[in-house]
Amino acid sequence: MKHIAVLLLAVAMGSGVVIAQAQTSTPTQEPPAKLIVDAPLPDLLAKGIVWITWRVENVNIGPESGKDALNASPRVGHLHIHVDDLPWLWAHMSTAPIDVALLPPGPHKIRIELVNAIHQNVPEQSKTVTFTIPDGARPH
Repeated sequence: MKHIAVLLLAVAMGSGVVIAQAQTSTPTQEPPAKLIVDAPLPDLLAKGIVWITWRVENVNIGPESGKDALNASPRVGHLHIHVDDLPWLWAHMSTAPIDVALLPPGPHKIRIELVNAIHQNVPEQSKTVTFTIPDGARPH
């Protein structure tokens, strides 16, 4: 009887360890997030409109933000858009193309960064698009 009690105690303790390990283990790692950016549409550049299509893999783009959203699965994020090294940016929180108009004629660049729910850059997921707005281009 004593052996059975010791055996049951060992099984109970072992089960507790297994349960504790299951509760503290990290979830399965998701594949890395990826940003894919296309060149601006040339026929719209001729009209003074920058239209950049893009897509992401392994991340959902949307307005969710904050520390609690870091644990979302699948992961969530958004884009930060920088134009011509200006000191401001905007957060792009939808899957719509990036659309900019009324830039002056000449060379420009737009840097697109994939960021997580607390605005931290996703490593190696920043793309810069360069283009030229032709003289006389005006949006209709």
